[in-house]
Amino acid sequence: MSLTLTHSCAMHGLDAPTVTIETHIANGLPGINMVGLAEMTVREAKDRVRSALQNSGFDFPQRRVTINLAPADLPKEGSRFDLAIALGILSASKQLPSCAGYILLGELSLNGSLRPVKGVLSAALACKREDLVLIVPAANQHEAALVPGVRCLAAQSLLEVCAHIRGDTLLPVCQRQPMSPVISSHDMAEVMGQTVAKRGCEIAAAGGHNLLLFGPPGTGKSLLAQRFNSLLPPLTDEEGLEVAAIYSLLGRPHTLGERPFHAPHHSASAVALCGGGSDPKPGAISLAHHGVLFLDELPEFQRHSIEMLREPLENGMIHIARAKRMICYPARFQLLAAMNPCPCGYYGSAQHACRCSFEQVQRYRNKISGPLLDRIDLHIAMDSDGIDLFEVSDNNERSATIALRVHQARQRQLARQGCNNAQLSPAALTQLLCAVPSVRHYLNKAMQTLGLSPRGAHRAIRVAQTCADLSQRPLQLCDLQEALSMRQFGVSSA
Repeated sequence: MSLTLTHSCAMHGLDAPTVTIETHIANGLPGINMVGLAEMTVREAKDRVRSALQNSGFDFPQRRVTINLAPADLPKEGSRFDLAIALGILSASKQLPSCAGYILLGELSLNGSLRPVKGVLSAALACKREDLVLIVPAANQHEAALVPGVRCLAAQSLLEVCAHIRGDTLLPVCQRQPMSPVISSHDMAEVMGQTVAKRGCEIAAAGGHNLLLFGPPGTGKSLLAQRFNSLLPPLTDEEGLEVAAIYSLLGRPHTLGERPFHAPHHSASAVALCGGGSDPKPGAISLAHHGVLFLDELPEFQRHSIEMLREPLENGMIHIARAKRMICYPARFQLLAAMNPCPCGYYGSAQHACRCSFEQVQRYRNKISGPLLDRIDLHIAMDSDGIDLFEVSDNNERSATIALRVHQARQRQLARQGCNNAQLSPAALTQLLCAVPSVRHYLNKAMQTLGLSPRGAHRAIRVAQTCADLSQRPLQLCDLQEALSMRQFGVSSA
């Protein structure tokens, strides 16, 4: 009888808990028995492993093989355990030395070559914490190398891993690819007119505020949204790793340093938008973490779906509860939404007559609840009056010029409070208002006159502080007045 241990990693949200594969070979009828809450894909590994070992020139033990994936109460899924199971069998059958000290990830093909798996970045982070060596398929090496300080080896096949374990031929260390600067192909100078809307985009980018653009069709709402990312600074290394780890769970590549811009169609379900499913996966709001979530035609989304945005807009997290487990995914995104003012789109337009009744307009706008609208800091109205699309002008600022002011404003915020203005706590806002009595008195009057909720007032003062930071001076009354003027769609109670 022989018992050996190998190690791999499971997927539990963004975490990668270590899984110990215990392989026991004993006398009895030949066969493989796999235990430890393994799902169907994992249980199918016995057939892949058998063929891979035989086609690689190894002997498959003609005895009773028992494989336990511990801890037994942690669900295991996917083909990521194939390599660890194969090396466990080889070690238990005395065809290979012990594989202790390695985290093994990889799917085996029938000829013994290694195929890529999902969630490698989370496993690399776990290896760094536990000071272990990670062995991954060669197709995953660039992803694993994103984590600084982790020793990661890349292999093409089972035979290469076995040669490394024996000490015959060492596996190459995964090398991090040099980052190329992220250059946006969109520029704010391409948008004609819309001075107020551009100013709103600049304020939203500088302070991390949520923004709603509303106006008739064709006024440039989507055009501005597509160029919004060109105003934002690149991701920091820590933020980039968080974003790349989320995309790694779905097996999608992501350019490190590039802020995500996710724009789901309005037919997206609640699961597609916020995440979930029987095996909870991240949704659009998590794919937009540290980036922008653009919801075009906001009232056309299912009301149930967009109401689920309320918690992550406040907390920056989404909690997905299922009968057997709860998964938490980060979702600190910037909401950028666009909508028409009515079903036909021309309510309030001076160029086209609106065909909608008052009841239709109200029914259309009521698709967006007051609590959700209250969480959107800026409401900017757009119109096409007086715009010459074919005018050649040098007055339109380029994105690079605006982005420089945004960067300086963000640096001012980080130096003062360590976070963006959109994340200022109520205690910090109270302290800020106490330092400027005129702003506090004006805000109190505005709450009574405009019907601002306490949340709406907090968001207004955050926007006002961003206006002051863009002007590189302390908060003044004119900043609050500008912030309140950019809630034109209306304010609702919480």
